[in-house]
Amino acid sequence: MAPSGEDELEWIEKVRSGGNVPLFCANGNYSNCWDSPHGDKFLVRGPEYFSTKEKVPAGESILKPLGFDWIRSSAKIGEILNHPNNRIQKAINDSFPTGPRPFIWAFNLQLPNKQNYNLVSYFVSTEPIVKGSLIDQFLKGDDHFRNSRLKLIADIVKGPWIVKKAIGNQAVCVVGHVLSCKYIVRDNFFEVDIDVGSNIMARAMFRLAFDYFTTLTADIAFFIEGKTKCELPERLLGCFRFSDLNPASAMPMESGAG
Repeated sequence: MAPSGEDELEWIEKVRSGGNVPLFCANGNYSNCWDSPHGDKFLVRGPEYFSTKEKVPAGESILKPLGFDWIRSSAKIGEILNHPNNRIQKAINDSFPTGPRPFIWAFNLQLPNKQNYNLVSYFVSTEPIVKGSLIDQFLKGDDHFRNSRLKLIADIVKGPWIVKKAIGNQAVCVVGHVLSCKYIVRDNFFEVDIDVGSNIMARAMFRLAFDYFTTLTADIAFFIEGKTKCELPERLLGCFRFSDLNPASAMPMESGAG
């Protein structure tokens, strides 16, 4: 758990404003930036979904957005939070040299092209995880359980018709049913490396979208599927937006611990 109060907010804001891609400016003038939209823009299974099939706005995410990295490399990079050059871990080591450390989540989208690219979104738990809750089961479960539950929503907010047509409106998938995932669990972090190149259709869609990245705004959300009534309504773990990303601005990084 991250410390509460002003120290927590100061640390989170410092990390959020770091990185090679800036946080979205309040006046809306930035391109090549990232942000975290409100969860209400995403539709998830509502409390009566199994009888009505109704989806509802997701509401506030469980996790607080912490940062975003746009990375390029000659080889596929995994275990990003174990990488010796990872800025999030460096910030934690500097800010919390002793005592309890914040619990970090990282979703690492590994994107294959002529060079390898990574879209990495970071989140932090600011509330205790309730023992026995769905999120607790997800953290403690095996890879089969995680592969059957982790879901992703992708929404093209702005972009050419051909990309919107290919990806669709708020496209939802159970990630582990479509793509190869590697889960890394440590005392103070959870990371999932999602290999977009592991599925031929996903790889083709990314390569199509990549040609338009400098004019593309996309929202991506992660959440755990609710399969019983007591696990509803579904809630987002976290979500992020990237806008007009320039491939040339991606931070060079080579394989480390991963």
